[in-house]
Order: sequence, then C-alpha cells, then structure tokens
Amino acid sequence: MEILALDVGSKRVGMARASTKARLAEPLKTVKTEEAIKQLQAMIKENDIMAIVIGLPRNLSGEDTPQTRWLRDWASRAKTQLGIPLYWQDEALTTQVAEVRHQDEKIHDVDALAAAVILQDFLTTAKTDRVLV
Repeated sequence: MEILALDVGSKRVGMARASTKARLAEPLKTVKTEEAIKQLQAMIKENDIMAIVIGLPRNLSGEDTPQTRWLRDWASRAKTQLGIPLYWQDEALTTQVAEVRHQDEKIHDVDALAAAVILQDFLTTAKTDRVLV
C-alpha cells in the first residue's frame, strides 16, 4: 500500500509517495491546484493508496495564517471527494529543505520535493501523534 503527500499551494500542488513497507518518500510530480483533486481521485482508483498527508503551513509561532485557513477549507472539500483518511503534517521549513535538496540533487520539481520532505516527516512521526483532517 502507498501513502501520498501533498504540498498544496494556491497555484500548484507538489505530490510525493511512499510505500508503507519501504517507508521512503519519493517526489512524484506537480499539478495545477484546480486539477489536484481529479488527479488524486484517479491515483486512488488506480493504486493502493491508503492515506494522504497534507503539509500544514503556519507561522513560526505555530499559529494559523490566511494560507492555513485557505488550505483547511481546501482539505475539507478534498476529504469529502476522496474517501480515504487525510492527515495534517506540519510543513515548517520544508520548502527551504526542498530548495537545498533541489540544488544538491539537481531535481527540478521543488514542489514535489517539498511534498517528499513532508511525507518523510510524517513517516517518522509516531502513529499516536498523527492528526486527521
């Protein structure tokens, strides 16, 4: 079975995946935000996707921002359309980590890399600390 992770922005959504056995996140692709739910529905149907992890942006104090509120609304709509568990994962500094990896590894899709960082963080989080959408 697989887990997907998303780095959701107002224009683009980076996607990554990991096998529940290997537990190693790999960047997949980036899609336009308005196409993301349709793409996710197809991926869920075609693959054995058991859950989706969404990076949750907050300010450095851990408080919600306008982007956080927008994303919570987006995730609420996605949850009703996807039919599998969705989880939040703090995405603090994931974009910066992805940009460093982007430069070091010459991988061009920074949004998908950010999703992979989010997913790897989720995979190392204790199951009891995981937060459902």
